[in-house]
Amino acid sequence: MLDDLYQDVILDHNRRPRNFGAMEPSDGHAEGHNPLCGDCVTVFVKTDGERIVDVTFTGNGCAISTASASMMTEAVTGKTVAEALALFDEVQGAVRGDAEPDDESLGEIAALCGVKDYPMRVKCATLAWHTLKAALEGATVAESD
Repeated sequence: MLDDLYQDVILDHNRRPRNFGAMEPSDGHAEGHNPLCGDCVTVFVKTDGERIVDVTFTGNGCAISTASASMMTEAVTGKTVAEALALFDEVQGAVRGDAEPDDESLGEIAALCGVKDYPMRVKCATLAWHTLKAALEGATVAESD
C-alpha cells in the first residue's frame, strides 16, 4: 500500500511538475545531464543572503527525474543554503540505500527511496539535486558521483 502511495506521488509530480520554468533573472543556475538515459535539467536559484527564496527548473527526462526535480524545488525553497546542502546529503544517502530515510524530514521525497533497488535509476533521482548543489556553489555544470 505504501508503494502505491509513493508511486502516486511520483506520477503526480511528473504529470504536474511544480516550479517548472526558467527564472530570469536568477542568482545562479546550473545544467545537469544523465548520459545513461538522456535526462537533462537546468536548475535556477534565487537567494536573499543565505536563504533560498525561489527555485525553478526546466528540462526533460523520465518520470523519476522530473518528479525528483519538482519535489526538490518545493523542499528547498525557504531553507538556508546550508539546510539545502544538508538535505542534499540526506537524499543522496537515502536513495542510494546508504542511510535509512527519515520520512519526517524527507516528506514526499521519501517516495524516491525505492530507486535504491534499481541502481540505474539512482542517477535519475539525484540529477536535479546535484544540479541544485552546483548552482548553489556557483558552478554552471553539475557533476554527479
